[in-house]
Amino acid sequence: MSRVGKQPIAIPSGVTITLDPDTITVAGSKGTLSLNQLADIAVKNEDGTVTVTRANDEPKVRAKHGLMRSLINNMVVGVSQGFSKQLEVNGVGFRVALAGTDLKMNLGFSHEVIYHLPQGITATVEQNKITISGIDKQQVGQVAAEIRALKKPEPYKGKGIKYSDERIIRKSGKSGKDK
Repeated sequence: MSRVGKQPIAIPSGVTITLDPDTITVAGSKGTLSLNQLADIAVKNEDGTVTVTRANDEPKVRAKHGLMRSLINNMVVGVSQGFSKQLEVNGVGFRVALAGTDLKMNLGFSHEVIYHLPQGITATVEQNKITISGIDKQQVGQVAAEIRALKKPEPYKGKGIKYSDERIIRKSGKSGKDK
């Protein structure tokens, strides 16, 4: 039995879950998310908790069991609290500004980099920190990864865009004077 899959999901007040034969819809104060039901996985909503069970013990079905429980739990947390990721921009002359739904960034290139935020994602900028937030955990993580990929942090000076909790392992520079 999956250790993750067998845990029940507590539904907080203000969150409603609708179970259809092929979709699961979770609605809360921040918005609504839906998910397609996986084959051979049964979802039940009873007494303020959601339980996920599987039809058999085949390896593919066992793999889907914990996945389905995690996806439903992420939807419940997303519509009630939301998710956020924080990025830091480090480097001399590196700047970030919010223009409507676009992030305008000077990252040491000859041109300004403009990143269009997708629908459902909001960003706030405070000096050199960007906070990406939304209700879909996967989408928040994907947007943060795409912004980080615009200028990954380099190991010599640490210039670039990094997650706020990321630690950059620094390298020493050249050591040519010893010869």
